[in-house]
Amino acid sequence: MFKNYLKSAWRNLKKSRVFSLINILGLTIGITVCMMIFLFVMNEFSFDKFHAKGDRIYRVMRGFDKNKEAAPWLSGPYATALLNDFPEDIKMAVRVLPSNDLITIGDVSFNEKKVYIADSTFFRMFSFPFIQGDPNTALNNPNSIVLTETTAKKYFGSVENAMGKTVEFNKSRLLKVNGVTKDVPANSHLTFDLVTPLSFYYNQAWFPVWINNNNFTYVMLGEHSDKARLEKNFPQFMEKYMGKDMEKLGAKFTLALTPMKDVYLGVGSTFDPVKHGDKNVVYIFLSIAVLILLIACINFMNLSTIRAVERSREVGLRKVLGAVRKQLIGQFIGESILLTTISSLLALGILQIILPLYNNMLDQSLVVSWNTPVIYFFLLGTILVVGILAGSYPAFFLSAFKPIESLKGKLKLGKGGFFFRQSLVVVQFSITVILIIGTIIIMNQMRFVRNKELGYDKEQTVVIKIDNNPFYEHRNTFKNELQSRNDISFVSAMSGEPGGFFDQHTFEVEGQRDVFKSRTEFADFEFVKTLGLKIIAGRDFSGSFPTDTTDAVLINKTAATQLGFTPDQAVGKWIKNTVRDTARRKVIGVVEDFNFLSLKENMDALIIAPNEDRRVALVKIKSNNIQASMNTIKDAYKKIAPDYPFEYSFLDQKFDEMYRADLRQQKLLSIFSGLAIFIACLGLFGLASFTAAKRFKEIGVRKVLGSSTENIVMLLSKDLLKPVMIATLIAIPLGYLAMSRWLENFAYKTPLSWWIFAIAAMITFGIALFTISFKAVKAALMNPVKSLRTE
Repeated sequence: MFKNYLKSAWRNLKKSRVFSLINILGLTIGITVCMMIFLFVMNEFSFDKFHAKGDRIYRVMRGFDKNKEAAPWLSGPYATALLNDFPEDIKMAVRVLPSNDLITIGDVSFNEKKVYIADSTFFRMFSFPFIQGDPNTALNNPNSIVLTETTAKKYFGSVENAMGKTVEFNKSRLLKVNGVTKDVPANSHLTFDLVTPLSFYYNQAWFPVWINNNNFTYVMLGEHSDKARLEKNFPQFMEKYMGKDMEKLGAKFTLALTPMKDVYLGVGSTFDPVKHGDKNVVYIFLSIAVLILLIACINFMNLSTIRAVERSREVGLRKVLGAVRKQLIGQFIGESILLTTISSLLALGILQIILPLYNNMLDQSLVVSWNTPVIYFFLLGTILVVGILAGSYPAFFLSAFKPIESLKGKLKLGKGGFFFRQSLVVVQFSITVILIIGTIIIMNQMRFVRNKELGYDKEQTVVIKIDNNPFYEHRNTFKNELQSRNDISFVSAMSGEPGGFFDQHTFEVEGQRDVFKSRTEFADFEFVKTLGLKIIAGRDFSGSFPTDTTDAVLINKTAATQLGFTPDQAVGKWIKNTVRDTARRKVIGVVEDFNFLSLKENMDALIIAPNEDRRVALVKIKSNNIQASMNTIKDAYKKIAPDYPFEYSFLDQKFDEMYRADLRQQKLLSIFSGLAIFIACLGLFGLASFTAAKRFKEIGVRKVLGSSTENIVMLLSKDLLKPVMIATLIAIPLGYLAMSRWLENFAYKTPLSWWIFAIAAMITFGIALFTISFKAVKAALMNPVKSLRTE
């Protein structure tokens, strides 16, 4: 019987090639999108799951402001104190200090940006497999180093050659290679190329200072320890060790534990530099996969139902020969599953072809893991769910036919079937319109963000990280050398460029009872001029006032407003940084607000002071010959840091870095919207074909009676365009609500103007009209003699 059903199913596929092609193409695209998103979602949820004791590992987070996200930065003493104070609950603590260091092998140097300086127990806590060496002892010697496989091959040609060799670290000491690990998995929020022991720094002056922020701290709890119960003891712990500092600063610090498995998809911030995903994006992609697959299933249901008349005789004959309804339902669902299986196999082939392009768009390394059962369960589940979902209604509908009516050819689909098909088209195009609205709004928002006046001049500004000692020690030489050149306008060294790092400190301010929390910028006197900021009250830093270095600050307009001053009133007020200053400073000027943070964040207070903290240099180029100016900058850099590669970026490139995830969403949503439109139009084309065939003789009669081609096209189009119009009316408010929520991620956003929804409606209606008209015009131009020959 099964063999007979299979033959029958194959025969029906071949008999109705157009409808079969539409169904297979729609389902193939839908399943391909579903598999693409499945790989992405599986990867996102797999982060940090490979650690053997991962369920007991937590990252310690320190809170400073209840209105802002906690940060992972702690100082050296925390780990030791946590182990000493909670021996029953905390079994291991590991500190990780991310670093940027120069590694030299012979005459060749590498500026490595993924260096971890960590406790010797790093590889005992985390499961990074070793190829060579012992993970339990690899970091015991302060002068040892562990390399990843790729790094070992880069330095020494092979893993075997690397073991026991020495490398020079920052031109200051030799480290022996004591181990080589496999490359860090792509689904790890911890990413490194080299690991060297933290024990070398235990005696450094900065290491035991509690108030410092320089490392991440991870703890491993006992098997039966309770996270919530342990966290209840943290306020007392902080009071014990940080009480005096908190009193001095007028601040309240808190501690909390984040499970290792929640770090990647947890809330990221500018204070958290590790790799982060976005749980909302994962759920958005899942929704898109379901919706696009639903559109493809609706195509199948619609086209199978309208072919009911063609297959009614087959159903009637089978019933007369003794087939029961249960067998017929099984046959039709079996056909649906066969069609879905063919589509799934085609989807697998397409996925393998487009996977490199997809990975490039996502900036990830997704692979189809054929050796894991998950992919097979997913494929089997997709075939069964889609097959049954798409085939269920047609199966029950067709199997319910009465054999006498079927064999006489008097079967009619009725108004109920027509209404159901129209409803399915409404669902299809509602989904499509929502996706189009989403695409337009994201594109509009990204255009708004890109073109928004940020309050500073980002053009022709070179950004150079001060990430090595020679550059830091000779930064003034570098600056003076460049400022003497005609093609350079200004040079400024600072703690963070716009879009970069802006720490938060507490301040005592004249006339304020409570401490004032503000973002900080530590910069030299050329900061305002280099960025082209506008002074709206008072004056800028100036070398004409030697005391500005120790006695002066600038604040932005928002800081003045939050302090209750107008810009003019703020000038002359005293202010003291409770962390950095021993004496009061005076506000000498107020700068107009500029967007130093992402446009996803509201404008924040900023206090600019000349305290020492130089992490980046900005060079403003005057000349139109950028290449010549870059050579000038490179020559000046090489004079002071000859061993380090000259690496730079441009300030206007910061946009792509800050909004990379949003731009990726825009690109993918555009593609998925296009595919949704294509699948929906395939179904509409099928419906138009059926309508033209069903009204074949009617069209001939109308043409003979003098009806024009335009009238016939209108006649065939209006019924099919009605559900598209209804879908548009339903989708517009739903799209408005959905995208209003998405725009809440931005503090500065484009308005949801009426024209966005009008364009979405016009695009949908235009494509639908073109699809229907293609078939309608062909039917209207047909010779009426052909349709009336049998009458």
